[in-house]
Amino acid sequence: MKTPQLLEEISKPWMALVSLELSSSEKTREETRQILERFYRQLIQAVKTTKASHLEPVLDEWLAMHACFGMESMEPELSKTIDKILRLTLEIVQEKLSEAAALQLISSVVPIFLHAHEYAARREVAVKVDLVSRELESANGAIQRIDRSKSDFLAIAAHELKTPLTLIEGYTSMLRDLLPKNDNFLQARILLKGVDNGTRRLHEIVDDMIDASLIDNNLLALHFQPVWVNRILLALKNEFARSVVERRLTLDVVNVNGCEEMTFGDEERLYQALRNIISNAIKFTPDGGKIAVQSRMLPGFIEVEVSDTGIGIDPKDHARIFEKFGHLGSASLHSSGKTKFKGGGPGLGLPIAKGIIEAHGGAIWVESVACDEKKCPGSTFHILLPVRKLPPDDRSATHYSPFVSSERAIAP
Repeated sequence: MKTPQLLEEISKPWMALVSLELSSSEKTREETRQILERFYRQLIQAVKTTKASHLEPVLDEWLAMHACFGMESMEPELSKTIDKILRLTLEIVQEKLSEAAALQLISSVVPIFLHAHEYAARREVAVKVDLVSRELESANGAIQRIDRSKSDFLAIAAHELKTPLTLIEGYTSMLRDLLPKNDNFLQARILLKGVDNGTRRLHEIVDDMIDASLIDNNLLALHFQPVWVNRILLALKNEFARSVVERRLTLDVVNVNGCEEMTFGDEERLYQALRNIISNAIKFTPDGGKIAVQSRMLPGFIEVEVSDTGIGIDPKDHARIFEKFGHLGSASLHSSGKTKFKGGGPGLGLPIAKGIIEAHGGAIWVESVACDEKKCPGSTFHILLPVRKLPPDDRSATHYSPFVSSERAIAP
């Protein structure tokens, strides 16, 4: 008897057994039986033509049915089902056919089942990859919406805080002017000075929020002018001199050959970026520690290194510290302070520094082996700034033509 006829002979007991084994409930039994009937017809065609590909359309349909039933786990389902059907088929064949007929049928259907298993596994992988890709796309969309919400919050909060802050400053100034110039009102003047300090700090935070919002929306305007990086670093050393003495720190600024050369950049913004980085080094270096700032010329770039003997940064957090509000550690331990040890802030200093440096066409990154408050492995921030010998626009070129001419005259 030919193999297709043998399959016809065992079709009824095969259908009864396989549909019962594969159906978990009455609800799915009818759908399973229908697709099993199509599977069996295609199996007969595959045996007749010796083309295992006859099963592929019904396998695609079956895979779609698995997805409709919510079978979207990462475990393969259909390929396991094919293996189970093969096992049940072998049981039916051994039970219903003679040994010779069973051997004939098995030798014909096993290669077809192997092809079906391979095809089902390959299609399942494709489905899983598509599923994971859609989930990643959805997660990425959610992250982008959250980041957009952060940017919107910064812009709105900064705008809303600006008005009442101006009112506080105005009324404080009027109160100061109304106070008589004598010692009887000394206490009042001290209190007003405290209000001034608070509003000044709040102004800095609002300005940081505005800067972060501008950077997020690619609206940061740079005003290029002649800049000498070594002068900026020396000015910063003088600014932090008092804080360094109070904390018993050492702040060394070393300018290697070439850094006294002029370049074009936004001096105010570069000062802000480098101040944020040095301030960060001071904050996370224990009292008695050392901060070293070095600058040197590289081909086409000025490199500034800010290294410290502080608590360090875990490698997994190297990217996170440049994100908005990227605080490390528990937020419950947050404390405000610009230069006090482990003093906090809104978490915008390093992201703003990164935005300013990248707006200049530069780059910033950090090196640190670990975060350890006892061993203090320290951190080193690297800043690369491109050397610009010419202004970026014609208007600036006209305005600063004497500087450009002098630079060309000095050049060999």
